[in-house]
Amino acid sequence: MFRFEDPIYLWLLALLPVLVLLRLLVNHRQHKRLRSFGDKDLLRSLMPGYSRWHLEIKFWLMLLILALLIVMLARPQMGTKISREKRSGIETIIALDISNSMKSEDVAPSRLMKSKMLVENMVDNFTNDKVGLIVFAGDAFVQLPITSDYVSAKMFLGGIEPSLISSQGTDIALAINMAVESFTKQDKIGRAIIVITDGEDHEGGAIEAAENALDKGMRVYVLGVGSTKGSPIPDDNGGYMKDNTGEVVMTSLNEQMCKDIARAGGGAYIHVDNTNIAQEQLDKELAKLQKGDLATVVYSEYDEQFQAFGIIIVLLLVIEIAISESKNLVFKNLKLFKQK
Repeated sequence: MFRFEDPIYLWLLALLPVLVLLRLLVNHRQHKRLRSFGDKDLLRSLMPGYSRWHLEIKFWLMLLILALLIVMLARPQMGTKISREKRSGIETIIALDISNSMKSEDVAPSRLMKSKMLVENMVDNFTNDKVGLIVFAGDAFVQLPITSDYVSAKMFLGGIEPSLISSQGTDIALAINMAVESFTKQDKIGRAIIVITDGEDHEGGAIEAAENALDKGMRVYVLGVGSTKGSPIPDDNGGYMKDNTGEVVMTSLNEQMCKDIARAGGGAYIHVDNTNIAQEQLDKELAKLQKGDLATVVYSEYDEQFQAFGIIIVLLLVIEIAISESKNLVFKNLKLFKQK
């Protein structure tokens, strides 16, 4: 398994596009200044040693060297020893609604952001448990297969946006059925499906799906996000979404539907508002589930891999130094002499 011991340094890679942009701006200004001096062919004859391509190659080599140095700072490591451990825990699949209505701000900072914060806090409280992540709207897909890698879980969580699914709606039944198929086949272990939604534009069939999940030993918990009073949906342009008649679209939490699904799934309904009560209630509910022995693959020893990057950097530096900024006029003259 490959990992970075200090991945925070990888944020420095964001400097590379900035350097490329600055390089393009400098080149543009230089070309503009040269054109103001006179004819392009005449200027070339006055600068026989000038080589634009040599300078470009040297720049890109230095950019690559900088990128590799940043990777070295992040301390790349490779797992060398695998051990299998048994840990006592539960399995949890989180089905997160990412329909446009989840952008509503009746829960700060928004329904979706509040949900993501809640999931992140829940993952932080896990120790020996496994977690998977499904996102849904009018369609659904597995964002993260069930795993005990909490770092990956939070990384995938950060990239969730409504734009991931173009089909709008709230097909909770599809999400629950997909969650049922996403658990491991291990016996004697507590399993929870946590549906986080506002229930807007419900597609139907969710109660039957929850009952089916309960029959298979999986409890369905529903976290209802938002207010029942209704709230507009931001359109990402400073305004609010409107319908075909030009009226502002209002979205409200379908709380009764959420309660019915949780009851059918043998779980509990929890209302998510601007407090931390929902987090505490969810933790208590999950603590009631039976904990079983989970087989987990663990990489217990890691070897540093920065040496390989260091060798590559040294080789690139040698190449960069060997490339002169101007053309080699000696070789050029020898070539002309042979032609004569």
